[in-house]
Amino acid sequence: MKQIMFFSFVLWTSSLFAQSINSNLSVVNFSVKNMGFKTVEGSFSGMQGEVLFNPANLKSSRFDVCIDASSVNTNNEKRDEHLLNEDFFEVDTYPTICFVSSNIESTDEGFIAEGMLSMHGEIKEASIPFAFINNTLAGNLSVDRLDYKLGENFGKFMVGYDIAIDIQCVLE
Repeated sequence: MKQIMFFSFVLWTSSLFAQSINSNLSVVNFSVKNMGFKTVEGSFSGMQGEVLFNPANLKSSRFDVCIDASSVNTNNEKRDEHLLNEDFFEVDTYPTICFVSSNIESTDEGFIAEGMLSMHGEIKEASIPFAFINNTLAGNLSVDRLDYKLGENFGKFMVGYDIAIDIQCVLE
């Protein structure tokens, strides 16, 4: 009987930290300078993947999460169509933007996930500082769009190089 209770406890505690992503509530927001003085804001949806996060055991924690690149939405249909083509995300060839963690550590402000960010056929190291509050992973980072060969034919005046990214991953 003790063995059954122990086995049930182990299954219960391990399942506490393996979370599913609520794709309907999770979002990746971004902003980038446009024309030198305006800011374009947008979002991606369709977040999916595997999250195993245990604040008490960061060594066993990991993220393998992707968003649907074709879900880009800047509230401007013509701009969104342009972002889908070969000038930017080229979604027919590169349908997802993904992050796979290699290490997660605690910081004074929360946590930091280090890993590889893949976008538009390019894979680069990335660090994402994040907090874990009310079953939500909330993080942010900045990427240089040219590191991912996004909009290479557009100068900094047309589209800023630095893209601010805000991630809200709601877990079930």
